[in-house]
Amino acid sequence: MRLGRSRLNRTLGGDIILFLVLLVTAIFMSFPLVYTISNAFKPLNELFLFPPRLFVRNPTLDNFRDLFVLMSSSWVPFSRYAFNTLLITLLGTGGHVLLGSMAAFALSQHKFPGGKLFFNVVVISLMFAPQVTAIPNYLIMSRLNWVDTYLSVIVPAWGMSLGLYLMKQFMDQVPKALLESARIDGASEFRVFWSIVMPIVKPAWLTLIILSFQQLWGQTGGQFIYSEHLKPLPYALQQIVAGGIARAGVAAAVSLVMMIVPISIFILNQSRVVETMGASGIKE
Repeated sequence: MRLGRSRLNRTLGGDIILFLVLLVTAIFMSFPLVYTISNAFKPLNELFLFPPRLFVRNPTLDNFRDLFVLMSSSWVPFSRYAFNTLLITLLGTGGHVLLGSMAAFALSQHKFPGGKLFFNVVVISLMFAPQVTAIPNYLIMSRLNWVDTYLSVIVPAWGMSLGLYLMKQFMDQVPKALLESARIDGASEFRVFWSIVMPIVKPAWLTLIILSFQQLWGQTGGQFIYSEHLKPLPYALQQIVAGGIARAGVAAAVSLVMMIVPISIFILNQSRVVETMGASGIKE
C-alpha cells in the first residue's frame, strides 16, 4: 500500500504564532545587550536604583569621561594595552583558524594509521575545562622560556581543539569526487586545500573566527604575563573596575567597551555564518 507524500503548508495563523514566538525569544535574548548599553550611559543615581530600570532616563557621557581620565593617568599608555590585545587576538585567531583547518584537512581527506585515534583524543580534550590544563600549560610555557611573553598566550590559542573539530566536521561533507578531479588536473595538495576546500567550508571558519576572537579579546594573560607593558587591555580595565562602588559607572562603560568589538565582528560576519554546506551549491 502506497502512501502519498503530503506537503505541509503553514497557515496564516501558524505564521503569526511562529513570528510571535520568535519575537519573544529575540526580545529575551537581546535583554542583556540592551541593559548593558543602557547602563553605560546612566548617571550614578540611576545605577543604584532599586528595582533597576532597563532604560536610562538621563543619559550622560560621564562614565566614559571618567574611564578616559583613569586610563590617561596610568603609567602605561592606553594605546599600549590596546596594541597588546590586538596583537594577541589577531595572531591567535589567525593561527588557530589556519592550523586547525590544515590539520582538519589532513584528518578528513587522508587516511593514515592512527588518524581516527588522534581525532578521538581531540574530541575527548573538548570535555576538559581550562582550569584542568592550566598547570600543564604553565609548565610547558616555563620549559620553553615563553612565560611573560606574547607567545605564552598566542601559541596555546593555536592548538585549541575546537578549531580542528569544527573544521573536520565540515570538511567531511566536501565531495571526494571534486577533490580527485582537481588532483587529476594537476592541482597540488595545498592548492586543493586553499582554493577548493576552504571556500566551500567558509561558514565554518567564519564561525571559528568569531568564537576564537571572542575568547582572545577577553584574555587577561593572568598566569602567563607579568610585565605591565605586555598586559592586554582587559587586565587594565579590570584593575580600574576593582576600585569599588565609586567606579560603578566606569565599570558599566568598561562592559560596553569590551563587548562592542566582538559584537561588531559578529554583525559583519553573521550573514555568512548562517550559510550551510547546501548553500555552497556543491553536493555529492
